[in-house]
Amino acid sequence: MIRIGIMGYGNLGRGVECALKQNDDMELSAVFTRRNPDDVKILTAGVGVYSADEAAQHTDEVDVLIICGGSATDLPEQTPKYAALFNVVDSFDTHARIPEHFENVDAAAKAAGTTAVISSGWDPGMFSLNRLYSESILPAGKTYTFWGRGVSQGHSDAVRRIDGVIDARQYTIPVDEALEAVRSGREPELSTRDKHTRLVYVVAEEGADKARITGEIVTMKNYFDEYDTTVEFIDAETMARDHSGIPHGGFVIRSGRTGREEENTHIAEYKLRLDSNPEFTSGVLVATARGAYRMAQAGSSGAKTLFDIPPAMLSPESPEELRRTIL
Repeated sequence: MIRIGIMGYGNLGRGVECALKQNDDMELSAVFTRRNPDDVKILTAGVGVYSADEAAQHTDEVDVLIICGGSATDLPEQTPKYAALFNVVDSFDTHARIPEHFENVDAAAKAAGTTAVISSGWDPGMFSLNRLYSESILPAGKTYTFWGRGVSQGHSDAVRRIDGVIDARQYTIPVDEALEAVRSGREPELSTRDKHTRLVYVVAEEGADKARITGEIVTMKNYFDEYDTTVEFIDAETMARDHSGIPHGGFVIRSGRTGREEENTHIAEYKLRLDSNPEFTSGVLVATARGAYRMAQAGSSGAKTLFDIPPAMLSPESPEELRRTIL
């Protein structure tokens, strides 16, 4: 059994716990939280809940620690910190900062001799793999990624960190005209702003400066500054009634050309439609933890991404069974 620890018990941490129940070769061994452990009630009987400050005392109980913090402020600090103690997996999703995050985690993991897989989820993660595969197969062409319509956990979390914000949900919405232009094979030139809009619902503290909050949102670097963003303020009851779910999804589309004169056009499209963003992300994290464990057992160390894990290492099945049933 691969023993999994969870760092952080929010939506993503709960999703990881549920995903583990569907994987017979893995088990939950510990949950770590920054809250009072006595206030955190988990679903798995007999598993301890500990303060995050106690993590170093439980290294011999955890084969892989799945870190379930937010990308804005948590993971840049947490992943290097815990990679010095455990094999780890995170879902860091600030694309522009992945190289920087990788270098920081790599230094910590190599020094400790651990394996640390970053940016695992559906994007980055599954979408990244599909971009890699399609661009390798169709080198002449263009790749387009569309997200939504759905709730971005990372962007919502970033908004909730703004002073005066009680709660927030951020919806990413593809621009239909851009999506259809790509599917036509015309290979249009599209800016970031051309492809998506963003809609943010905010519950603000009483008396909060809504103009300031709006300004901080629409100018937030790496999150909203390159998009047409609409901010709407609502009350807590409306948020609970209309925005309690966390759906998401999207498309990776590669428009490519082959032939001596590049006369033939091909469209490769990968689509996700998710009822629960965190639960699907959790499924990817758990499969990645299996790969991280196997790479560590083989002597690998340092930071990795899904690009570095052989696909067979993600599956609980043997190579022989994969060849027989899936290949």
